[in-house]
Amino acid sequence: MGTIRKIYRFEKFIEIEEYHDGRYGAPGKKREEKKKPTPEQMEKVNQMNREKKTRWRMREYFKENDYFTTLTYRKEERPPDMKQAKEDFKRFIRKMKDWYRKKGYEIFWIRNIEHGTKGGWHVHLVINRIEDTDILLTKAWPHGKVINELMYEKGGFADLAAYITKTAKTGESEEPEKKGRKIKEASHSASRNMPLPKPKIRRLIRWPKEPYVKKGWILEKGTCHEGINPVTGYQYRHYTLMKPTNPHRRI
Repeated sequence: MGTIRKIYRFEKFIEIEEYHDGRYGAPGKKREEKKKPTPEQMEKVNQMNREKKTRWRMREYFKENDYFTTLTYRKEERPPDMKQAKEDFKRFIRKMKDWYRKKGYEIFWIRNIEHGTKGGWHVHLVINRIEDTDILLTKAWPHGKVINELMYEKGGFADLAAYITKTAKTGESEEPEKKGRKIKEASHSASRNMPLPKPKIRRLIRWPKEPYVKKGWILEKGTCHEGINPVTGYQYRHYTLMKPTNPHRRI
């Protein structure tokens, strides 16, 4: 059984996906029975894909000093439904896009509109920061407060990618001050000028026993996951390499 290895290269990280390809190579490990995935399994796969694509875009187009912004609604300004919330964001991002263009910059953004079970609305937004972005954000959003934080490198944006792709099915908030609050509905989207990176593809004859660690890089702790794909019945593995914090550390 042949193996496909996909390598996604970023400035500080390398993500690697490995899986069996039945069309290539010699016979190998017997394929397990193919099963129809349950709705829970499919939701888990869908969420994993949302997080993965968002993480890749963050690593490709954003830096740790860009903004993670929350756009809030005053109670009297809350939209009646998600359709109106999307229209509010369209007007907002159109203004931001025009201002960025006038200053000679291209705007990149990822957002998640969240409607809580208690009636509240807010928008989580990742946006590239230029001069006066904080002022522009406040001018463009008339519905409530604008809360800006610098993007963080914790988990190489992995934690942030998971946070900004939350849905009604991903569970309660882990933030202490918001414990118990659930999302009734959510809408995730991103600007169209951020194509996903294309991987380098390697074809291997056999399934590698251990993750491939490129010279000068280390395996990021807790990122190696492997198992049997319930849809294909084949083995898979994915993991992340990172540059060591100490460049003189022996690999």
